[in-house]
Amino acid sequence: MNPLVNTSFEPMYVVLAYVISVIGSFIALSAGRHIVRRDGSISKSNLLAAGLALGGIGVWSMHFVGMLALRADLTIGYAMTETLVSLFAAVVATSLALYFVARNHTMARVVTAGAVLGLGVCVMHYLGMYGMRFGGYFRWSPGVVALSVLIAITAAIAALWLAFNTSNWFARGGAAMVMGGAVCAMHYTGMAAAELVCTTANRTILPRGFGVVSTLQLPTLVVSLALGIAAILAIQQVVQGGTDHVPA
Repeated sequence: MNPLVNTSFEPMYVVLAYVISVIGSFIALSAGRHIVRRDGSISKSNLLAAGLALGGIGVWSMHFVGMLALRADLTIGYAMTETLVSLFAAVVATSLALYFVARNHTMARVVTAGAVLGLGVCVMHYLGMYGMRFGGYFRWSPGVVALSVLIAITAAIAALWLAFNTSNWFARGGAAMVMGGAVCAMHYTGMAAAELVCTTANRTILPRGFGVVSTLQLPTLVVSLALGIAAILAIQQVVQGGTDHVPA
């Protein structure tokens, strides 16, 4: 029988993942209030900003920082192809969901878009895990996978509702903290759905493959990308200014 891999989580990265998710959520909530202009047209720049903030920072960057929290007694690498495709999936799913509810954010549309967004988040999460390279394979728990999907959909519905129903900076801050917690809950539930089974005698060898990077290289890539996007989007929101008015 193949031995299971002993795993644990590094608290520092767990906290950092949550902070990054809160930052992304806060920027997304701020940009979301400006997606619909006063004349009823869609602001593509704010739609993209909200999609990048929530999908790219709040979900994708949080996921990979959360993955860095994983400690295992074997070497793990990440394939850049799946990693970058998962970023694209998260941003596209978030942007489409926000666009769908921007002009008319009735509860029915929020729930519909939230279900689509939640499934998109799950695709991103499990595609990111599929991109993991190690000497073994995953053993999945279908029940826990289903629970992670339910959490993702619930979190997505809450995110879309909050995006158009927070009227001030203080409320957005509290909402961003709730959203960050929900995203992290989905991530770690998804992680709990998989056991790592080792099939190699030498656990220290990094698996070979196209575009595979080690966990030693990943932190700089992900954290720099997340903070860089956050800084650009924050500046964009400050420069834009304006009021929080959103047409009914």
